[in-house]
Amino acid sequence: MILRPSLPGISGLLLALTLVLGGCAGPRAPGPQEASAAPENFNDPYENTNRAVFRFNQNVTDHVLIPVAKTYKNVVPPPIRQNLHDFLQNLNGPVIFANDLLQGQVHLAGNTMARFLFNTTIGMGGLIDVATRLGIPYHDNDFGVTLAVWGVPDGPYIVIPVLGPSNPRDITGMVADGFADPANIAAGDRLYIPIARSVAQGTDALSRNYASLEDLEKTSLDYYATIRSIYRQRREAQIQHQGTNLPNPDIFSGGGGGGDESLPAIQYTMPETPKPPEAPPK
Repeated sequence: MILRPSLPGISGLLLALTLVLGGCAGPRAPGPQEASAAPENFNDPYENTNRAVFRFNQNVTDHVLIPVAKTYKNVVPPPIRQNLHDFLQNLNGPVIFANDLLQGQVHLAGNTMARFLFNTTIGMGGLIDVATRLGIPYHDNDFGVTLAVWGVPDGPYIVIPVLGPSNPRDITGMVADGFADPANIAAGDRLYIPIARSVAQGTDALSRNYASLEDLEKTSLDYYATIRSIYRQRREAQIQHQGTNLPNPDIFSGGGGGGDESLPAIQYTMPETPKPPEAPPK
């Protein structure tokens, strides 16, 4: 007999870990104006370890994941890629709906439910995004955002092998969402199903983001610091229920990458490298 850990037990342990690492729960995350006025606090006490994991991830990304994503993009016709993207987004609907309700976002919950119903029925199981064509936009949500809305601090910045940037609050949210996801529950002991879904989500997200990430790597003085900053900006925008055009550095998040959110977009501006002073004319 296989003993299955219960969702309340797992979530409780992870939430306790989040509170211990992040400190006691404080007030809700600051608004956009407060966040922009305050100096950016990276909270990265494990930077040396994180950088080592980040280098490992870059090797995996450069030599395995990006070649797979490029092959997928070059071989699979665009309409089929779009169908898969829409299908994967639709699978996220029940978890997004639950987190909308937990955050008190009744309007967003209504949008999510309408999208799921239209796309699952008229959209042939989610293969066609009928809801967007009807004027019901997609938005992402997860239990990590719910914890932030409830006042749980994020804790230290952590780079997870292969999965990328995170923190204790988002790790808790990711595990809780995974256990609560109806698709994962329906899969039962067939672990290859959620694994295949995660691989498909990661490949889809990376195929939509690798060009932006490669440009960032070429233009960044410190690529690690740039990804860390983008991750925190994306998460803050999601907590505030804003859209973002930032590339998605966490390819297995399931959100589908930059540009999917249809709320007002925020802009990320790379700091300019100071130019050396010009030599005086001879």
